[in-house]
Amino acid sequence: MQKKVIEFNKELRGKNMPEFSAGDVVKVYRKIKEGEKERIQMFEGLIIAVKGGQSSSPTITVRKVSNGIGVELIIPISSPSIEKIVKVKTAKVRRSKLYYLRGLTAKKSRMKYTDAEAAIVPQETIEAPVVAEVVEEAPVEAVAEEVK
Repeated sequence: MQKKVIEFNKELRGKNMPEFSAGDVVKVYRKIKEGEKERIQMFEGLIIAVKGGQSSSPTITVRKVSNGIGVELIIPISSPSIEKIVKVKTAKVRRSKLYYLRGLTAKKSRMKYTDAEAAIVPQETIEAPVVAEVVEEAPVEAVAEEVK
């Protein structure tokens, strides 16, 4: 029963989004509607919580400090107003919810990051082993007869 529910929720999600975890730095591109115009605004911050991982509408809480003021957004991943979410960096953290970062300054909350793009190795850079082709040579007598 549990597997059927999980599969049903995966089908409802629609878009294939990368897996997110606490400690990832992401860029969220949201559609903002102002009057009749629509534009895309980017919000870059640290994921401090991921909720509803197996549900049909998981959410992530993204936090950034702007002009000394902490700003948090709770973003439903499968929302139609979300254009795309790009993972920029990944930090190694020991907790699934990083709410303790709210009380720390930016300098005290430093983490060791690795680039998410550097972790993904493009296929072109991977060298394939060179396989020597075995070519059957015709007997010298047969080639000599064809030349005559």
